[in-house]
This record gives sequence, C-alpha cells and structure tokens, in this order.
Amino acid sequence: MIDLFFKVRDKERRIVDKDLFETVEEVFDKATVQAVLKLMRRGVVHSLKGVVSSGKESRVYWGKGRGGQDLALKIYLTSSAEFRKGMMKYILGDHRFDKGVPKTTRKLIILWAKKEFKNLTELHKAGVSVPKPIDQYENVLVMEFIGREGVRAPLLKESDLTTEEYATIFQQVIEDVRKAYTKAGIVHGDLSEYNVMVWNNKHYIIDVSQAVPTTHPNAADLLQRDLKNIVRFFESVGVSTPPQNKILEYVTGKTNKLEY
Repeated sequence: MIDLFFKVRDKERRIVDKDLFETVEEVFDKATVQAVLKLMRRGVVHSLKGVVSSGKESRVYWGKGRGGQDLALKIYLTSSAEFRKGMMKYILGDHRFDKGVPKTTRKLIILWAKKEFKNLTELHKAGVSVPKPIDQYENVLVMEFIGREGVRAPLLKESDLTTEEYATIFQQVIEDVRKAYTKAGIVHGDLSEYNVMVWNNKHYIIDVSQAVPTTHPNAADLLQRDLKNIVRFFESVGVSTPPQNKILEYVTGKTNKLEY
C-alpha cells in the first residue's frame, strides 16, 4: 500500500512523510487509506502532516492543499460499533439521510461523514462561522484548518479572554445560531464551549455531524439544550445574558431584536 502511495503524484510531485503515512495505515483500514489516496488524486490533498486531535469516533490530521493552504482531515473510525447507537437518534428523523439507513457500521459512518459535510456546506452558505468545507470522500472529511502550523485553535473552554471579549463572542454565537435556524434550517444539537474555537478574534463553530434540520422531531429539544449550554458557559465567565426564552424567540426568528 505504501508503494502505491508513492506512485500517486501529480505534476508538482507530492511530498508526503513516509513514516506518517505508515502510521495512518496502521491506524486505519485499507479502505480508509485508499480514501485518502483518492483525495490526493483529486488534487484536494497535497500532503499529510501530523495528528491534530484523537478521539473515540475520529482522528483529525493536519494536511496541505495543492496551493499550500492548511487543511484539516477528519477521518472517522469505521470500526467504532459503539458509536453507531449514538448516531441513530440524529439520523432517524433527518429527511436528508434517514431513507434506507445502512446496516453495516462502515456504511453508516460514511453516511455520518457525508452528513457532516452537508451540514458544514449549508451552514457556511448561510453565513455561519464554521470551518470552510472542502471535500468529503467515504469516511474522510476535508475542511479549512483553524489554527497555525498544525496546532489547532483553542476551544472556547480553553480560551482566556476578558469579560468584554466573551460578551462579544456570546453575541456572535447567538447570531450564528439564528442564521443556522432561520437561513440554513439547521440546529447544531451539541453546541457548547467544547464545540466552539476562537482564533484571531473570531469564533468558529465545529463538530456539526449531529446537526439536524429544524423539521427533525427532536430539533426543538436540541435547540433548547444548545441555548442552555451556551448561557451556562457565558454566565460562568461573567457575561450578562438575556433570559433563555427571549434568546429562543430571537434565534427562531419570532422577534428581530434580542431583549435583555
């Protein structure tokens, strides 16, 4: 497989760290390695760098595009059978993906990656501050890298800001929740200080695989949970927030002004 990898070169002669790719090959199955190769053949990914983060469901790698731009490759683990149970409540009821739910774990996780790419694309088009989606193939999602030199931006939870800076971000996040709901027709479903990055005085909402359309049977409950999490965090860092019912009216478009 490694020999095949080194044969995949474009006119610019891609340079990829051999040891790193061997590590990727050890962690992921053959089909996943071939998916990465496919993205290289497409010219989406030029080189693969180091691991940015690792979790039970996926690993994120730092990569480079053909033009030298930084990329984040989120690779879902296709062997995570336990992950399957948690996925179903976000897929069933989502009219975009709940028809003919795959029976195998691998196919379901590929659908999950496709769902995240679709959500990212729709949110980005609606003007929500999310990493720019670039491509998706099988269980590999490629997007804009938020950070520098392979080091991801800090999460909101990890940030050390002034009360005024937190207050500004609170307002911006609420505006994004409103855009997501009223323009993209999407509810994040797991929004918290752990799913927002802060970089260069700007926030980015991340991890949108579980996001559902506003028509989903659980959308209202998920939105309430998102708002509860956001209010809880910002109040904990000293930000004065409006009552949650007023925020709900604003983000769902029932009012055009957020009243404190």
